[in-house]
Amino acid sequence: MQTLFASLPLSFFSDLGQQFYNDFILKDRYMYIVQGFGNTVAITLVAVIIGIILGTLVALVRITHQNNPKKLRILNKICGLYLTVIRGTPVLVQLMIMVYFIFASGETLLVAMLSFGINSGAYVAEVIRSGIQSVDRGQIEAGRSLGLNGRTTMSKIVLPQAFKNVAPAVFNEFIALLKETSVAGYVGIQDLTKGGDIIRSITYDAFLPLFLVAAVYLVLVILLTTCLSKLERRLHQSDKR
Repeated sequence: MQTLFASLPLSFFSDLGQQFYNDFILKDRYMYIVQGFGNTVAITLVAVIIGIILGTLVALVRITHQNNPKKLRILNKICGLYLTVIRGTPVLVQLMIMVYFIFASGETLLVAMLSFGINSGAYVAEVIRSGIQSVDRGQIEAGRSLGLNGRTTMSKIVLPQAFKNVAPAVFNEFIALLKETSVAGYVGIQDLTKGGDIIRSITYDAFLPLFLVAAVYLVLVILLTTCLSKLERRLHQSDKR
């Protein structure tokens, strides 16, 4: 690291303050980062909600069909096709298809939220399905013996335990989704990465804008990882009770 900085010319450090001013202060260029940050957080939060809802529905369809092959056969095939296509193609390609073909005249930011949500749902579905299958079958039999029907048993007994088991994995999907949204700039959305790239294109300085973008992503991931660690500790504490 010392060798790296030693190889840089002294003018680099002497001009750093001027570069910072040109990149962020002059003409309020820092607003590109602020606006991009807001769009990145908005896309991530909405996409996570869509992903959890969609993933839960897909997981329930597949579990129901697995337990009774005569039920939901068509829906199960549709869900299987959805999982195959979404997990087998890059998220950027999916985003471009949604923006330029399926919703060509739609609001780009909303389309991006939907696109990332659909992508996330395919991965969340398998996580939740594994969580449901991890719940001991005796729990289901106990609920049925108490007079609960299948739907009530699933919603009141199985799903709460399944979500508890898969909460860390779903939270990790949230962190991964946050970083995946960095490709939104390819369809003209001013996300955090695009904001830094706009400043770079104006000032012709790539160092400070892109490193600031990287630092913001890093801080966000560290904060989310810290929250995940606290969540896991609480879940372990409740298991010991």
